Amino acid sequence: MVTVDMRSLLLFSAFLRVFLIVYGEWQDKHMEVRYTDVDYFVFSDAADLMASGKSPYERTTYRYSPSLAFLLLPNTFLHRSWGKFLFSASDLLVGVFIYTILKKCSVPKNICTYCVMAWLLNPFTFTIGTRGNCEPVVCAIILWIIICLMNGNLLQAAVWYGLVVHFRIYPIIYAPTLVLVLNHHFFRLGQKPVLRIWSSGPSKKHECSTAVTERNVLVAIKCIFSRERIIFGVISGAVFFFCTGISFYLYKWEFLHEALLYHLTRTDPRHNFSIYFYHIYLHYEREFSVLEKLISFLPQFMVQLVLVLRFARDLPFCLFVQTVAFVAFNKVITAQYFVWFFCLLPLILPWSTINFKWKGLCCIFLWMGAQMHWLLWGYLLEFKGKNVFVELWMASLVFLAANTCVLVIMISNHTYSPLFQLLKQNSSEQSLKKE
Repeated sequence: MVTVDMRSLLLFSAFLRVFLIVYGEWQDKHMEVRYTDVDYFVFSDAADLMASGKSPYERTTYRYSPSLAFLLLPNTFLHRSWGKFLFSASDLLVGVFIYTILKKCSVPKNICTYCVMAWLLNPFTFTIGTRGNCEPVVCAIILWIIICLMNGNLLQAAVWYGLVVHFRIYPIIYAPTLVLVLNHHFFRLGQKPVLRIWSSGPSKKHECSTAVTERNVLVAIKCIFSRERIIFGVISGAVFFFCTGISFYLYKWEFLHEALLYHLTRTDPRHNFSIYFYHIYLHYEREFSVLEKLISFLPQFMVQLVLVLRFARDLPFCLFVQTVAFVAFNKVITAQYFVWFFCLLPLILPWSTINFKWKGLCCIFLWMGAQMHWLLWGYLLEFKGKNVFVELWMASLVFLAANTCVLVIMISNHTYSPLFQLLKQNSSEQSLKKE
């Protein structure tokens, strides 16, 4: 196996991203098809409006937190590519965080590096940041929250979680997982948790069951409403509502609707990977009721509930399967959403028993093949003007089936390994347990 130095990998990845940003500027000026993502122009226009003292929401289709426009203010006075460099730097930071998390779990150095390569050298991920998409910022914060919890920094993790949910609403789905993983028997305030190392192998399932069955009602209630869970919920909620309150004070209902409420009741008639797009397209002229808009969340909610209850203690893996399922069953699916789970994929590879040469390649070809199949029909509709809506919707069904199949394979070939080990009980807890 060829040894790859982490520093050399980061330098090469940084050079590649700088090259792509410079090339993108040239392509935008000399070719009909632009390299820059259309969303980047929306971000930049919103930043221009904010710099001139206006509301960023005067820019049509800007449906993000004002903090994103604030981060891109240098676009107006420094260079229009500032945001691309910022997003690409976040992209590199994700690679560093992946390496840090795996090393803390005592994963061998060479395996850590190869897992980082799965992110940094993924053509899909390094083009996202260089084209001007903000998702790498969110990915970096999510991984930083995991690191904070691994270090026992509960307060810092709560602050960052409140910020990231304000910045991009979708990480709210991680709230139940983060709350459940803060079990008092595995994580305590002011005490660094004991991490389960990679070489320790599969977890013993009786650890959890014994802890539950031997507790009386009083201890069970105390565990559910533990100090760690209450503090995390209060601080993250306070940070979220503080940031939201400031944004509401500055931009009123315009912010509340565009940045938050819009995503809860979003109906997009344009073709996308979601199985819901065709139904929305056929009935878009009729106003959907709030109930109709919200009922599509039911499949997502049911799948999320099962995954959280089953895998919450295996934090990185639970976040990964949650994200894959959330994206697969979402009302609107665009290619940028795939980055949400790509950043978590390297964290679970060392615990996967999938043989890359066989099952691994089959999963890749299945997922990519379903995506290319959809893109073929999307091309015929978008560029050739052919009426292939039914075929495109069927391709969306195939893509959902492919996502589900890959997810089932990943789950069935994963070595369940809780992030934290059981802590030793203090004398007061032991006496209460005996009573």
